[in-house]
Amino acid sequence: MEEIVIIGSGCAGMGAAIYAARAGMSPLVIEGAQPGGLLTTTSDVENFPGFPEGVNGFDLLWKMREQAQKFGARIENAVVEKVDFSGETKKVFCSGEKVFEAKKIVVATGSSPRMTGAKGEAEMYGGKGVSACATCDGAFYRGKDVAVVGGGDSACEEAVFLTRFCSSVKIIHRRGEFRASKIMADRALSNPKIEPVWDSVVDEILPDENGLCRGVAVRNAKTGEKSEIACKAVFVAIGHKPNTDIFKGILEMDDEGYIVPLSGTQVKTNVENVFVAGDCADKTFRQAITASAMGCMAAILASS
Repeated sequence: MEEIVIIGSGCAGMGAAIYAARAGMSPLVIEGAQPGGLLTTTSDVENFPGFPEGVNGFDLLWKMREQAQKFGARIENAVVEKVDFSGETKKVFCSGEKVFEAKKIVVATGSSPRMTGAKGEAEMYGGKGVSACATCDGAFYRGKDVAVVGGGDSACEEAVFLTRFCSSVKIIHRRGEFRASKIMADRALSNPKIEPVWDSVVDEILPDENGLCRGVAVRNAKTGEKSEIACKAVFVAIGHKPNTDIFKGILEMDDEGYIVPLSGTQVKTNVENVFVAGDCADKTFRQAITASAMGCMAAILASS
């Protein structure tokens, strides 16, 4: 029987592991399908405290991993397939027919960006010109022309943010008007650096001779006309999907699948001794530092 099992190995999971290990709980961390989480796909992180020169996303998570292991955390390379939180003893069923039992659980499974599926998108995702986080990567394209895909609040907000650094921002949207709130849509449309590309979908992310983004091939959804837009980066802002499917019917969630903490708390769930941290519950900030902080909070409460 484990004292605590942490499901997920990104910033939230490792933040929880560090604090739980230092509290003497000997946490078991189940890595999941993407060890280190989504941040490992980011080439450089410039907004995590303590790294004024920036740090590679993979390196940051590896340092957190080593720190957790230093204090007694154990890492299990497995993927959770189902859970049973119905009793006092929580059961976690993993790939390879592994089953772990624990008194307490921290769910830190993160979220995955929704992508367009366009040709070349996967190949250039993470450091080659395709990103799902303007806050993370926008500053790398200072003085460059970029594009944003989407039409909701997130897309408009990302586009406005990118104007701080970039020469121009084109918002590629499949409809003839934004579905964003009026205030966000007006803010984007009134910005002289932003130009909407209406009724259009992305068919392909175009690479240069070095495999980096040089533009996008778009198709007008009404006329079928094809064209190319020159840009050095494409920011996909069509939403995120929390990695919470295995907890449906067990943990309270909103309509989008984000785990909802108990009222008045940030990390307690509707199931006693099951806590949540990071992007699987946070759809507002989705930053490495906030995920790490939630992991800290979950571990402190779990150890009290």
